Amino acid sequence: MMFKSLAPFIPSGKDLEGAKQLFQDLGFDKTWDQGDYAGFSKGDCSFILQKYDNKEFAENLMLNVRVSDIDDFLAMVKEKKLTEKFAIRVSPIISQPYGREVNLIDLAGVCWHFVG
Repeated sequence: MMFKSLAPFIPSGKDLEGAKQLFQDLGFDKTWDQGDYAGFSKGDCSFILQKYDNKEFAENLMLNVRVSDIDDFLAMVKEKKLTEKFAIRVSPIISQPYGREVNLIDLAGVCWHFVG
């Protein structure tokens, strides 16, 4: 028996449609949409965005996403002006023992660690 995939359920916060658009603008493909739930993937990464607004839960949830080039990732975020478009927070590149990372706080308050 093998584990084949992991797809966490991620809260959308108050603005489900805005969250769907944010993740598409970040480069994820929306693979299906059932209204209150939508599947997203890119390469070997996938998750299910759910209509769920619990600030305490979201602000204590962190995800680690490996990207091929962190400089390109941050440049894309800046080029698309995602901080202005969605009122999200994005850190500069930070060096960590496990790699260089950009922290992105999404619409719900979830911290995404994009690591290259």
